[in-house]
Parts: sequence; C-alpha cells; structure tokens
Amino acid sequence: MNRSVLLVVAHGSRDPRHAATVRALVSRAGALRPGLRIETAFLDFNLPSPAGVLDRLAGEGVRDVVALPLLLTRAFHAKADVPAVLRRAPASLRVRRAEVLGPSPLLLATVERRLYEAGLTPGDKSTTGVVLASAGSTDPEAIAAIAETARELRDTGWCSVRPAFASASLPRTEEAVRALRAEPGVRRVAVAPYVIAPGRLPDRVAAGAAEADVLADVLGPSPELARLLVERYEAAARAGRALVAAG
Repeated sequence: MNRSVLLVVAHGSRDPRHAATVRALVSRAGALRPGLRIETAFLDFNLPSPAGVLDRLAGEGVRDVVALPLLLTRAFHAKADVPAVLRRAPASLRVRRAEVLGPSPLLLATVERRLYEAGLTPGDKSTTGVVLASAGSTDPEAIAAIAETARELRDTGWCSVRPAFASASLPRTEEAVRALRAEPGVRRVAVAPYVIAPGRLPDRVAAGAAEADVLADVLGPSPELARLLVERYEAAARAGRALVAAG
C-alpha cells in the first residue's frame, strides 16, 4: 500500500533549542501514529531543508507527501515561503499541503497546560490576567488570528487576556503586562508564550515578562500539540483521497 509521508516544515532558528524542541514534538506525534513516516525540514538556519527532503523522498520512490507547516497562523511563511518550496518539488511527487496549526482548541489546551505547569490552578482563572505573547507579524490576517485566540482563551474563564507581540506588531509583552495590572479584578498577571519552540523571539517574550507574576513555557512537545499535528495530517490525507475519488 502506498502511504503518504508527512513532511513537517518548521521555521528554523540559530538557537539549538528550537530544532531539538521541534524534533521532540515530531517524535511525540509519531508515537500517536505508529507506521506513519514523518520527516522534518526547516525553512531557515537548520538542516535538512524542505527541498532536500523532497528530493530524497522522490529518489526513494515515494509518491505522496503531505506537507504540514509548523506554524500557528497564516502569515508570510505560510503564504509565501512554504508554497514556493513545495512548487519546486520533483514532478514525481504528489504534494498536498495541510493547514497551519491555528486556530484550534488543542492550542488553547496547550496554553492552559503550560500555565498550570507554571504554578497556576483552574481556581486562579477568575483573578488572573494572561498576556498571550506571540512572535509577531505584519500580516493583518495573522494579527487578527492572535487577537481571536486571545478572545477564545478569555472565554474559557480567565479574568482578562491581552495579545502581545515580540516583534513587528504592538503591544509588546511588557506593555500588555502593565495594561493588565491596571484592569479591575486582575490580582496576578501571567505571560503565556504563544510560540512553538525556544529562540530569539521567545527569549524577547521572556524578557518582557519580567514584571509578570507567572511566565509559562513555550508550547513545545505537548500531547495536545502532537495530536494536532496528526489531525492536520489526517485531514489533508482525507482531502487527497476525496479528490482522487472525485476525479
């Protein structure tokens, strides 16, 4: 049986923690789907590159690939970089692109998991303001997606949730922390990095959280995020089968 290969396309970073975290997440996703072949590639800074992996798969006789952008929103990398790489894939490969990870209730669940691991409890929600701190983007769609995710997180019971950005957009993390301090009913402020892996921008988020009471970890290889990778793959694979059937 010819099964598709899942190619996870991550951003990449000079920080070695980034690639290590991505590989740990991919490994956890693989454990959920024994028998599924998963390859990892990086757009920048790390190897292998998506082009290198696609060439190797074609040389091995693989025919079907599902490319999953390891991105939280549809910003520049999802709209430009990933499609450009996939368009240059060998002609022998049928490459389908899975949706980016967000939005998803599983991402919200991961954010809450990290907040609880940092010392908060469900009983703290009604008096805790949360800064949902992302890497940042100039893309209006991505900015709107982060704002919507902040609203959805607030709707789970947190006293208040404000989005913030490490670059490109405003407010910065430290500004959002100060704004939450001034809100009625907020007794403590937590910063939840809405990023997948460590690196330069997540470190900037951590620096901006100096005046917060709680700093959660990055999303990382959480069980919820691993499950989301598998769900995105399965949805793309089903869509591919439906297209074949329709044709």
